[in-house]
Amino acid sequence: MGKRILFTYSLILTSLIILRLWSEQAKPGSANFDQITVHRINVVEPDGTLRLVISNHAALPGIIVHGKEQPFPRPQAGMLFYNDEGSENGGLIFGGRRNAAGQIVDSGGSLSFDKYEAKQIVQLAGVDDGEDRFSGLAVSDSPKAGESHQRVWVGRDESGAASVVLKDAAGRKRLALEVLADGTARLTFFDQSGKVVNQIVPVQTSAH
Repeated sequence: MGKRILFTYSLILTSLIILRLWSEQAKPGSANFDQITVHRINVVEPDGTLRLVISNHAALPGIIVHGKEQPFPRPQAGMLFYNDEGSENGGLIFGGRRNAAGQIVDSGGSLSFDKYEAKQIVQLAGVDDGEDRFSGLAVSDSPKAGESHQRVWVGRDESGAASVVLKDAAGRKRLALEVLADGTARLTFFDQSGKVVNQIVPVQTSAH
């Protein structure tokens, strides 16, 4: 009698294990985690083409074009985006630290998108460290061959001025709508050499 009970118990247990394994196989490649700690995550297509990297500073890759990496120092951590051909076409990076002298360096973040086989065309950035203090949105021209030029800037610069700046195809400032740190508002026009050719400021009226 005892052997029959033991046999029945073993049969039931084995059946449950097989059923469990079968149910796991019914969901290939899936898993659930409450928490995961990693240095880097690579998201790839079925053929292995790299599409996204989420990484710490130490493991963040250099510039990858058509799947081939070129060394490029990056002082930040973040996410890098890649197009269908495995070439970098934007990213979200962020950093911030003090150097040996106690100065704040590499403090800020940037979200950027690149033109196909060219440089950035849109960047949302905020930086506030020992070298730069600015935040805003930049739109640029980025030819496949030749130098990239910023065309539009909307943001705040190191002087504390909030501005909308429009530039020509060569990256020369031609029109600026500004409110300076002291509250002064003005609209300024520039020629190709950067000389002010006209400026409109509010007319101050005396109180009655």
